[in-house]
Order: sequence, then structure tokens, then C-alpha cells
Amino acid sequence: MRKLLEFLVKGITSSDDFEIEENETDGRIEYVIHANSDYVGKIIGKGGKTIKAIRNLLKVRATLEKKAVGLSVIEKE
Repeated sequence: MRKLLEFLVKGITSSDDFEIEENETDGRIEYVIHANSDYVGKIIGKGGKTIKAIRNLLKVRATLEKKAVGLSVIEKE
């Protein structure tokens, strides 16, 4: 699932300048994307449409693997 997320974010930002943090607790996987401020807007998209689409794709993959998934985006410091 992480590779899918990396592929999607790399395609959206056209860059490798981001980090993905993965935490798993009680069968739930939480992903946090750390990206520069320039890319955060691209990842979230206008009205949050892009991040919603990414979350939906991850949710489909998680359902197939019988897991729960969460995703958030944080600006790099």
C-alpha cells in the first residue's frame, strides 16, 4: 500500500521531495505525508478533491487487504 501511495504522490508532485511515515496500531495503518509547502497544496487539491481521491484509492486497497487506513498531510519544517 505504501508503494501505491508513493506512486500517486510522486505523480501529483512530479518530485521525490517528500517523506511518508507509516504507523500501524491494532490493524489500522496511518500514513503521514511530509512535504514542502509548495507540494502540500498540490497534494490536497482544490477543495480537497485530490486528497479525497487518494484516500478513496487507499481505502479500496485496504479493503482488499482487510485493513483500515488513514492519511494526513503535514508541511515539512
